[in-house]
Amino acid sequence: MPETKKKWIEITVLTPPELVDALSNFLEEMGANGVFQEEEHSPDESGFNNLKPPAREEIKAWLPWSHNVKEQTVRIEAYIDSLSSIFPRLEKPRFSTKTISDPDWGEQWKKYFKPLRVSNNIIIKPTWERYSPAGHDIVIDIDPGMAFGTGQHASTAMCIMAIEDIMLKSSGREEYDILDVGTGTGILAICAAKLGARAVTGIDIDPKAVEIAGKNIVINGVEDRVEIINRDIALCGGSFDLIAANLISGALIKLHSHLISLTKPGGYIIASGITEQDAKDVEKIFCNGETVLHDTRSEKEWVCYTFKKASR
Repeated sequence: MPETKKKWIEITVLTPPELVDALSNFLEEMGANGVFQEEEHSPDESGFNNLKPPAREEIKAWLPWSHNVKEQTVRIEAYIDSLSSIFPRLEKPRFSTKTISDPDWGEQWKKYFKPLRVSNNIIIKPTWERYSPAGHDIVIDIDPGMAFGTGQHASTAMCIMAIEDIMLKSSGREEYDILDVGTGTGILAICAAKLGARAVTGIDIDPKAVEIAGKNIVINGVEDRVEIINRDIALCGGSFDLIAANLISGALIKLHSHLISLTKPGGYIIASGITEQDAKDVEKIFCNGETVLHDTRSEKEWVCYTFKKASR
């Protein structure tokens, strides 16, 4: 019998730029196998080729087809309603869905994933694109497969900036042991290694993410310093100079005591994936006397904290 084509639900969302990250993160948490975005530009009043900032952006995401499509649609509608109540001055996002069969995921990534300068020194680029580094550029080659994590999401980008800031200011970074929690494509682990860390451990509970991260480690030639493990962080031991945890707020709050216990005295915890509405709860639970707030970054509705553990 011929093989049955696998079906997917394609979700298209038109949204103000300010809500792109929130919606992308939500769709990822729903289990989307790929989230991509495109800007809709409008010509300016001069009539020349200058462009105004995008009025709207289009997000496309793909969920594996199931019989609970209606339930998924209701979840998206409810989330958009909640965003509209939080940001009443912004145009309410609109979305549509359709069923498709066997999309070419590799080609989709190639269409949407372009070289991106994430920080002063870090350039993230797909393996199929060319880029000529200049000055102090550190180029990270990523083949994302079907995992999320190309440096385009604000929470990932701010993590990279925070890692770069700590390591480039540290005279002892060559002795750093670093833990990347929820490594995904391995992007943070690779950045830490290329910034000079002695040893990096990337950990993720998703076997597919671990497989993709392992391939990216080899592509970037840092397999001698980076180890990728398929394990729950709650079962992880060791002692680290820097921990990067790009999770969601609830997970950070749940794991805070374990993350602190894994951090060496005087070490750092970078906590990202935090929405503005949850930021104070995360800050409060980490600033408990054992760790203090070292730095804060924010972009749109996302916050990234760096906490420092007290020296003994």
